[in-house]
Amino acid sequence: METQYFKDYSPALGREMECKVYGHAGRPMLFIPCQDGRFFDFEDFHMAGTLAPWIESGQIMVISIDTIDQETWSDTNGDPYWRIRRYEQWIRYIVEEVVPKIQYIAKERNGWDSLPGVIAFGCSLGATHAVNLYLRFPYLFDGCLALSGIYTAKYGFGDYMDEVVYQNSPVDYMANFPTDHPYMDLYHSRKAVICCGQGAWEQPDT
Repeated sequence: METQYFKDYSPALGREMECKVYGHAGRPMLFIPCQDGRFFDFEDFHMAGTLAPWIESGQIMVISIDTIDQETWSDTNGDPYWRIRRYEQWIRYIVEEVVPKIQYIAKERNGWDSLPGVIAFGCSLGATHAVNLYLRFPYLFDGCLALSGIYTAKYGFGDYMDEVVYQNSPVDYMANFPTDHPYMDLYHSRKAVICCGQGAWEQPDT
């Protein structure tokens, strides 16, 4: 399996960020690790091996990135005002830096004339991020695979709510989403798979 490692300075985050690309061709897929995860979790947790048939056959090309959950969703003792704004910087990092990188690589490798849409993929809190990206930016993400996510910002921010928390809480903003919004046509033409398990970890204690 062909791989490429990158460590680049992120203007959006003001620091260096690491990522790894798996595959030589195919549809681009963004993998977001579980809560507090690192880019190498895709390999360490054997997901590269699980997806190897599709990666090695040139059907998909995966870029695995770092989270900054420890500064945002996981830092429940921190100031929620600043934590959610730091999270929004991470969203900008993905939209303005990561997505163009994987689109460029995929276009170059596949010989496509236009930039391809990206599949957002994540597990646990990574699924939360993936769904949020898919819903907020359907012109960039034309597919989504989310496994066992939590789709309300209450998980990371409790009862705190402002406009930035709201725009990153799918349960809240989709409940009020206008039916005549232009994104609705994009949603109808895309495919998202949101899987919820039935194990002990799927239902929080009450």
